[in-house]
Parts: sequence; structure tokens; C-alpha cells
Amino acid sequence: MDKTVSSYHIRRGLDLELKDYLRVLRRNWIVIVASVLIGILISGAASLFIRPKYMSETKLFVALQNSGTVSELQQGNVFTQARVQSYVKTVSTPAVLQPVIDSLGLDVSPDTLASKITATSDVNTVLISISVTDESPVQAAAIAQAVGGSLVNVVDTLEKPARGDVSPVKLSIVTPAVAASTPVSPNVRLNVILGFFAGLLAGLGLVALRAVLDTRVRGEADVRRLTDAPVLGGISFDSDATKKPLLTQTAPQSPRAESFRQLRTNLQFAHVSHESKTVLMTSSLPGEGKSTTATNLAIALAQAGQTVALVDADLRRPMIAEYLGLERGAGLTTALIGKAELNDLLQPWGSDNLYVLTSGQVPPNPSELLGSDKMRQLIARLEAAFDAVIIDAPPLLPVTDAAVLAQQVGGVVLVVGSQKVRTTDLEKSLAALEMVEADVLGVVLNRLPSKGPDAYAYSYYSYENREATTEVKLAAPPVLDPLKSDESASFDQILHGNQVTSPRRNGSGGSRSAR
Repeated sequence: MDKTVSSYHIRRGLDLELKDYLRVLRRNWIVIVASVLIGILISGAASLFIRPKYMSETKLFVALQNSGTVSELQQGNVFTQARVQSYVKTVSTPAVLQPVIDSLGLDVSPDTLASKITATSDVNTVLISISVTDESPVQAAAIAQAVGGSLVNVVDTLEKPARGDVSPVKLSIVTPAVAASTPVSPNVRLNVILGFFAGLLAGLGLVALRAVLDTRVRGEADVRRLTDAPVLGGISFDSDATKKPLLTQTAPQSPRAESFRQLRTNLQFAHVSHESKTVLMTSSLPGEGKSTTATNLAIALAQAGQTVALVDADLRRPMIAEYLGLERGAGLTTALIGKAELNDLLQPWGSDNLYVLTSGQVPPNPSELLGSDKMRQLIARLEAAFDAVIIDAPPLLPVTDAAVLAQQVGGVVLVVGSQKVRTTDLEKSLAALEMVEADVLGVVLNRLPSKGPDAYAYSYYSYENREATTEVKLAAPPVLDPLKSDESASFDQILHGNQVTSPRRNGSGGSRSAR
């Protein structure tokens, strides 16, 4: 395990608070419940398969045979109590057990029979308790009664004086053994309770181990532990998003649509102090949903009345043209190598002011193209003509394209796929952006669960704030859209003063070409 992972585990263990422990328990409640159920099932099954055992008990009283004065009786009582412990030990000897085996016809050895017998005596008493455990209640009672009688005979023999007088000690059975009606084991209730607590402890142990070793980013709390960058929004996982990834393909009041509107609003405030209009969207690894997030953010901005340019700068695995159903053959790389004018390569999409610059042909040197002066000039031309420019860049860790491009834009938004990226990868991505002095506007959590402790907390006032959001956007100074009407200026007109007629607009997509 490398130093980065170890340091994260140590820091994570120190930073956990009560709410973090509760979140871990909520996140892993299925593991705990499963462990408890397994513990109960195992203990219950074991109780059913264990053969029941019954216990029978007999009690003996130890007394002196002779009588005398009070002082003699008191001394005799002390003598008797001292002898009781010796009689308890005598119960498990062959001298006591062999006669029992012979009288009952048992096919066991004295040592085996002794394992079924327990003899005890209470302190400061002259009572001896003999209990026998056996699978048969009748046999347990018979053995207990026989052992008691055998002990009486053995003690009488051992304590009898050599000259043939009567033994000074007499043992009497005061509680005869009887057959038990209920077994003493297995205790099903006790076993189930023990199984419950054993399963609970095992589940908590597994959860604790998983919490320490699991380095996947699951929710907002994990992100906030790694960076001070604001969380701009959270997008819940939608199984239909694979087939219908676009914002326009979902219901306007759906949680997914609302999450992108909230992201649009939060990004506006995070980007309010920046002169640059360009926002770079990237992620740590492929598959975190940066391309769909960039596309839907551009659509949301266009729906709010802004003129938006969406640029597919992922020259490794371009996806925006596929999502939007546009032509990818000519695009960003075509403009960078000078084969076509930028104004002719932008493709309008939808009924709003959204224009898309697809990737073009995949080049052999993406990093060099994205870091070139022509790319810087292209971004400047887009910023001069549009209210917002959204650039979809490759992931940070596999290639250096995003880090190179981050130096040329006004801000970077890092898309984090829940359970798709690990904390070490996210730390490396943040370090890579910090190394190039990129301005990280914030983090977008993608693929979040819709319920549970890692679900993103949407505001209850989201729908009420939509009107206020629209007012904020409409209150901004109007920007002449050079790509919308025939009377407006084109890129060349803005940048060079050339009179170029604006192209026709396609309602759902298509390339832009000068007349």
C-alpha cells in the first residue's frame, strides 16, 4: 500500500465524526442486517441439530453419627464441613462410579461417566449436590440416584474406624433424583440471542473494515474531505440516461432536469468574478459522465436565454457529436489546422442559441494542438461572440490534454462519478490542476444514488428559485449574438471587421456555412 493511500486512511480515521459514523452505518445497513440474520440462522440451525440433553439432580446431607455437648457438636460441624469438599472430589472416582456402572449395566468407563456428573457443595453448608446430564431424562435420574447411593456406601466404608466401630459420618439422600420433563440444552432462546449479538458484532466489524479500506468516492462528504472547492451540484443516477442522455429527453420537472438547472445557477455565481466566459469540463477517469454533464449544462444555459458554444475538445474519445446527432468529420481539429473557417464549422442545435463545435478528425498529437496558440485564439474568438463557452476535455489522469487546456480557460469544473473514482485518483487530479495553477470553480457529483446517505440534498425551493434565476440571467447586459440573425455580425465581422453574411440556422442540428 503506497504512502498516499496510507495517509488517506489515517486522515480519514481522525476526521470521522458522529455524523460520518451514522452515514457509514446507513450506507452499510444491509451488511449489518445480513450479518445479524446469518448469526440468528446459524444459531437456530445449530440448536435444531443438537440433540437435547436432560439434567437430574440429587442432594445429600452430611452429618455426625454421635451426639454430645454443644461444644462437641460445634466442633463436629466444623469437622463435617471440612470433610464435605473431600466427598465432592470422591464422586468422580472409580470407587464411586464403578458400582454405578455395574448396577445399571452401562457400557461406559468411569472417566466417561464422570464427564456427565457434576458434584458441588455450597460454602458453610453440609449439603452435596450431584447433577447428571444425559440424552435420556430417565437414565439421567437413574445415574444421579445411583451415584448418590454409591457415595453413601463409599464414605461409610472410608470413614469406618479400623477396629470395626460405626462410621462417625453419615450421608443421607435428602432430595431424590427425578426425571426432568424439559431439556437443559440446547437453550434455543439463549442461542438465538447469542447469535444475534455475534452477527451484530461481525457486521459492525465488516462495516468498520470496509469503511477504512474502501477508497471510492461515494458522496459529497468524501469530496469535502479532499478539497475545499465548492460542490456545484449533484446529478442522481438514472438508468434511462444511458439511452436518453440529453436534458431535452427528460421531463422538464424531473429531478435530473432540475439538477442541471441548479448546476447552471451555482456555476453562474461561482464564475461571476471571472472575465473569461470559458468553462472546461473534465474528470479524473473515463466513464464518470463529463461529456453528458458538459452537453446538458450547455443545453441548460441555452434554455436560460444565453448564447452558448459547446466545444468537444476530447480528441481521444469524442462523444458529443454522437449524443447530439451531429456531423463529426469537420470540427475543432479542422479549425486548428486551418482547413476551414471557425464560423463554418459551428453547428446549431435545437431551438435555443446553442452552437456545437465537434471534435473533427482524431489527430495523432492532441496535446500539442490543444496547447497551441491557435487553440488560445480560437477560445478568444468564441468568448467574443458567445455568452458562455463550454469545453469538454479528456480525463486528467490518462492523458495531459486537460491539464494543458486548463491553462487557457477561465475556470475548470471537475466531474466526479460516484463509486467510479477512488480518493487517490481524485487527489491526483486536484494536484494536477493545482500544478498548472488552474482555477477550479467547483466539483459536480455525478451518478449519485437517488436515496440514502449519499444522495445529494436538493433544495426544497428549487422550483421557486427558478424564476429568480431567470431574472438574474435576463438582468445581465444583452450580448449581440453574431450567429442568430441576418443583421448580426459574424466572427470575422467582430474580430476583423469583415462583412460576412450570417449562415442559415438549422432547428435541430447541421453545419454552419457562409452564404
